[in-house]
Amino acid sequence: MRRSLTVSAALALGLTLAAPVHADEATSYGAPEATGAVELSALGTYHADVFDASGAEIVAHDPRTQRLFVVNAAAAVVEVLDVSDPERPEKLFDLETAGVRAADGSVVERGGAANSVAVHGNVVAVAVEAADRTDDGWVVLFDTGGRAVNALRVGALPDMLTFTPEGRTLLVANEGEPNDDVTVDPEGSVSVIPVNRRPAALTQDNVRTADFRAWDEGRELHPDVRVYGPDLSTGEAGTPGRVARDLEPEYIVADTNHSAHVVLQEANAFAVLDLRRAEFTDIVPFGTKDHMEPGNELDVSDRDGAITLANWPVRGMYQPDGFDSYRWRGQTLLVTANEGDARDWDGYSEETRLKDLELCEDAPGVREFLEDNDRGIGTVEELTADHNLGRLSVSTAEGLSEDGSCHEEIRSFGGRSFSIFGADGEQLFDSGSDFERITAEAAPEFFNSNHRENTFDGRSDDKGPEPEGVVLGEVRGRTYAFVGLERVGGVMVYDVTDPRAVTFAQYLNNRDFAEDPAGREAGDLGAEGLTFISAGDSPIPGTPVLAVANEVSGTTTLFRID
Repeated sequence: MRRSLTVSAALALGLTLAAPVHADEATSYGAPEATGAVELSALGTYHADVFDASGAEIVAHDPRTQRLFVVNAAAAVVEVLDVSDPERPEKLFDLETAGVRAADGSVVERGGAANSVAVHGNVVAVAVEAADRTDDGWVVLFDTGGRAVNALRVGALPDMLTFTPEGRTLLVANEGEPNDDVTVDPEGSVSVIPVNRRPAALTQDNVRTADFRAWDEGRELHPDVRVYGPDLSTGEAGTPGRVARDLEPEYIVADTNHSAHVVLQEANAFAVLDLRRAEFTDIVPFGTKDHMEPGNELDVSDRDGAITLANWPVRGMYQPDGFDSYRWRGQTLLVTANEGDARDWDGYSEETRLKDLELCEDAPGVREFLEDNDRGIGTVEELTADHNLGRLSVSTAEGLSEDGSCHEEIRSFGGRSFSIFGADGEQLFDSGSDFERITAEAAPEFFNSNHRENTFDGRSDDKGPEPEGVVLGEVRGRTYAFVGLERVGGVMVYDVTDPRAVTFAQYLNNRDFAEDPAGREAGDLGAEGLTFISAGDSPIPGTPVLAVANEVSGTTTLFRID
């Protein structure tokens, strides 16, 4: 039987695994105490039997039919699962998008990928990118019985979609990534589609597009919004490109029927979208995380042979992927999974190792660290050694001196945390170093493991546990955040009812490190999409359920929440 790791039980499991010498030296890494206010336990798992090929990415739930719709990008389909018995999920059929005729006369291509799925009422929407990802993609509309009823053309690389709360409007995040050579870079945008009328009757004229051209035409952009990379008009790397090309919508949450927030991951910012006008009204930066602050420790090296959570002169760019929102005291709050992401293409890459970065001799953060640390690190050469900061993945595009000759600040990707932000961008909470501390205690032999193989410390130099997605759910009047960790795996659960008094509830990792990751017995690997099923919509009457799609193991697992 597969063993699931929790903070409280991990060390009592008796795992007989090869471990680094350090693993037995301590049983506590300062992890916060779990309240146990709610408890997740695995119910059942569906296996797509596809390893490391995005066999299960995004999952949506239909309460009327008790079906899950799961994106299988490897097969370019959406698999439809019957979860009326959540302990035995059963596949019913696939939603095939290729060959569907669109309202503009085009036909959805073979060779493109299904990227996202959402369901509301009797409408299932699937985002499909073109075979050439820089071409415009499609949204294909089905009924919950699996019949394709329409398709509409949207922007380039539709990567995520969602309905507004009452289901009348469909929003599509068109990421608009460049080609590998960065010679073609489409504009990022959001498609706004009214689906309150009969979906089969929609025409291409019903699709409105919100873009960022106003900021190219003179509207002031906050200087902390990252606009960078090669300018296609000159071909010169490192010069700012147009805002409309550079901003790439990653994830959308419709807070109301008339407004939405859109995460721009690489830009480390979010946009505010007015749905009535299909226009962006603001772009707000997330800011950076000071890893010198107590509580913001991180492990930066995969070559030090130990779990080393410490403060370093690094500022992490939050760059969330998935996020969710809730209301608190009349405010809209954004809850973000701070994954981090670099622009990294053949034609342009901002990612490098710190040891290959030219640091300014008078860089204030570095100078202060060298003068004040108690770890015997006195020179830049010692600081940038492989067992210290040398192998940390950092950005070449950020922290530059005014003349661009060296770096005054060290910027890393992601926050290794989840955060709560106000709609004005003010941070109300961050989980700090919790995720690394909790996973260190739960599975010290596989601290910061990758998801494709069982390793120790393998991801410390690059985003650590890598929080990928987050979903909120209400359980007995309290609001909980469920955060999926892409690399080491598992779900973190926090009570976020009051952003001023957030508490850690549980960590559950449905992964067995004793098994070969490529085999079924390894469990869940690479948590990607999460969906909360409320007690009223649950296949278990009165008991909420969490569904998690795992892209590496190709599994979709349901957890009951008690």
